[in-house]
Amino acid sequence: MFAGKVLMITGGTGSFGSAVLNRFLETTVREIRIFSRDEKKQEDMRIAYSNPKLKFYIGDVRNYDSISEAMKGVDYIFHAAALKQVPSCEFYPMEAVRTNVLGAENTMNAAVANGVKRVVVLSTDKAVYPINAMGISKAMMEKLMVAKSRMRDAGETVLCATRYGNVMASRGSVIPLFISQIKAGTPLTVTDPSMTRFLMSLEDSVDLVLHAFEHAQQGDIFIQKAPASTVEVLANALNELFGKKTEVKIIGTRHGEKLYESLVSREEMAKAEDRGRYYRIPADNRDLNYNKYFVEGETKISEFDDYTSHNAECLDLDGVKKLLLELDYIQEQLHA
Repeated sequence: MFAGKVLMITGGTGSFGSAVLNRFLETTVREIRIFSRDEKKQEDMRIAYSNPKLKFYIGDVRNYDSISEAMKGVDYIFHAAALKQVPSCEFYPMEAVRTNVLGAENTMNAAVANGVKRVVVLSTDKAVYPINAMGISKAMMEKLMVAKSRMRDAGETVLCATRYGNVMASRGSVIPLFISQIKAGTPLTVTDPSMTRFLMSLEDSVDLVLHAFEHAQQGDIFIQKAPASTVEVLANALNELFGKKTEVKIIGTRHGEKLYESLVSREEMAKAEDRGRYYRIPADNRDLNYNKYFVEGETKISEFDDYTSHNAECLDLDGVKKLLLELDYIQEQLHA
């Protein structure tokens, strides 16, 4: 479906964008447009890849004109541009709104106006029962996507989302932090040893994007099933892989952190479609007929549990080590 097509990746110089780029460069896609506001990262990417398929556009999703201009002639969009750091969003919540909500709205509006075929917006497990500004802004982005999808026919721009758990070794995540602490000989700073998180690789994340591009209907949200681990087991696994006995220091739960994350809410599980490797959550297409909200209730919701990092498959020490060794980043760090 991508042969001879044009793909745009917003936030294309980040971990997600780079992983999607690497996968698509191997296809017969005609052109890949990297849209972001960081000219230095774009220059580094331009030099590193030196590929004529790659085109670079400086701009900000907060500015409708810049994203719309860059989108002319685009067939598919993966929207990864976002503010992702929980503490930053906690202290500057309106900045999270401007990028994660209004920026996503600009991207989707421009896609519709430019006749783009499909848009996949990137969401997070923190959008499910959110307690922090980052998760709240991503939850609002999902609601925006579903609301806009209701106004589209099947043959028009298809709007959908993918929702991820923690992506291992992505920029700003805990694995690079732990490795830097191990190499420096400083204590591993663990917030709560019993805290659990989903573990996904960047390759898994790209597989989910491809699945969404190929199979999405209007307003769908796709989730990939993933194993989980406690933070303590993750820290111990890294210590063993690097042959160290670095002290683990408990520093307490940070501002806006959860004990565990949810990838699918109980309410969503009641209507989710199990596709083996993935869950598909179809859009709620009720209108403002209030009977559908207050009179005709969903009786089966109480029969379901959330899909969380506490009740997902929990890996032991050996399981986490095996998973980590499959990551290119870990292999690079082990041999650095």
